[in-house]
Amino acid sequence: MKEILTHIKGVSIQRNFVTNLPYNHYLKCLLKEKRKARILGEVLFWKKVRAKKFHNIDFDRQRIIGNYIVDFYVKTLGLVIEIDGSSHDEKEVYDGIRQEYLESLGLLVFRITDFDIRNNIAFVMKDLEYFIILHYGTTPSSKIL
Repeated sequence: MKEILTHIKGVSIQRNFVTNLPYNHYLKCLLKEKRKARILGEVLFWKKVRAKKFHNIDFDRQRIIGNYIVDFYVKTLGLVIEIDGSSHDEKEVYDGIRQEYLESLGLLVFRITDFDIRNNIAFVMKDLEYFIILHYGTTPSSKIL
């Protein structure tokens, strides 16, 4: 039986550690640059989830997984959160390859747009709650929706 991480809307959320993730140490020097970029959507999202503010779940910012740096990572769930801004325009093929790779490692990817974060963060956070409940909850999703 899996260990319970937290509860969201009365639903138990199970831990889902993904072990032995590849790590390209050559990307470490890029982390500081990415953090200094201070992309508004990432900053706003980080303010909502840092220090376990979101259902007591620990989020990492700018995490290296393989040859990629993901925007946010929840180690206890094996969940990647990607914020797509204007830099992702016309990069659908690259994003698709990247997402397939992450999923091949056993991770799930939750994608949101920078526009949605800047214009309706409450909706984004509610959408993330339901994504977590759907994929990690112990109660069938039909009972909670």
